[in-house]
Amino acid sequence: MSERFVAPAVREDEREFDAALRPRTLDEFVGQDRVKEQLGLLIQGARARGEFADHLLFSGPPGLGKTTLAGIVSHEMGVGFRPTSGPALERAGDLAAILTNLEDGDVLFVDEVHRMPRAVEELMYEALEDFKLDVVIGKGPSARSIRLDLPRFTLVAATTRPGMLTLPLRERFGFAPRLDYYSKEDLELVVLRSARILGVDVDAVGAREIARRSRGTPRVANRLLRRVRDFAEVRADGKIDGRAARGGLELFEVDEQGLDKVDVGILGTLIRKFDGGPVGLSTLAASVGEETETIEDVYEPYLLQLGFLKRTPRGRVATELAYRHLGVTASGALPLG
Repeated sequence: MSERFVAPAVREDEREFDAALRPRTLDEFVGQDRVKEQLGLLIQGARARGEFADHLLFSGPPGLGKTTLAGIVSHEMGVGFRPTSGPALERAGDLAAILTNLEDGDVLFVDEVHRMPRAVEELMYEALEDFKLDVVIGKGPSARSIRLDLPRFTLVAATTRPGMLTLPLRERFGFAPRLDYYSKEDLELVVLRSARILGVDVDAVGAREIARRSRGTPRVANRLLRRVRDFAEVRADGKIDGRAARGGLELFEVDEQGLDKVDVGILGTLIRKFDGGPVGLSTLAASVGEETETIEDVYEPYLLQLGFLKRTPRGRVATELAYRHLGVTASGALPLG
């Protein structure tokens, strides 16, 4: 998984690179126009009233800008930014330590909030509504509860699985937009902006070629830009034009629809071994050597979005579009010359 160039999850070696390319204001942020407009209105209204922003919940697939928007909220409101994640808050004491160290107005960003333990989540309810925290000190008969006053803060949470959030937690957010996949036009603007920051010479054709293979995800677009930059510098004159972009992306096995060899392998297995399906998820996963959760959470969403795959009560089915994309006949054989 760490070697997949089209995987939307951030990799350890990309964190500094990812942070350097993040826009700091709504004006710099590309795409998600309706969410930007709504968020801008919310921020301007809060600032005009001299208040802090409502608690926010951003949901959507990974790599679309949830963390970036959280940072933008902090910057636009002129307050501090304290990031953490749901899995990092293992105990109630972890949450208490973070909340009691916040300053008035700070943005507390919790990534993957759906993975927060239930005990920590229940402690969060009162903190979000009343800005108070009940802490139990000691154990057994000598245990006692202390109520702490917290600074007024804004919780900005992000999740890739909004359905896993409990209703009481969801209801405590004042605004909960969902981020959608980006259009090719928006991704082209993302590539051009990132290229300017990196000092990469890229023309419109090269940017368009990278954008249309980026699976609707800015993080993937930036990753492919880095790989094509390497190709252009080593095997071309350093400029990313259409030819260099196509050559680099073909070398790294990213096809015209943004599929890599794993995606193609899943579709090929479904078509050639199972006559296009239907086939159960566990059987398909075993056939391609992946975990069922990996197939369902990582590979399937984009294949479903393209219309190459269908989920049915009897299992997964390859569509006619998948047959055409792989260039195979309905029988699963390669077409005759």
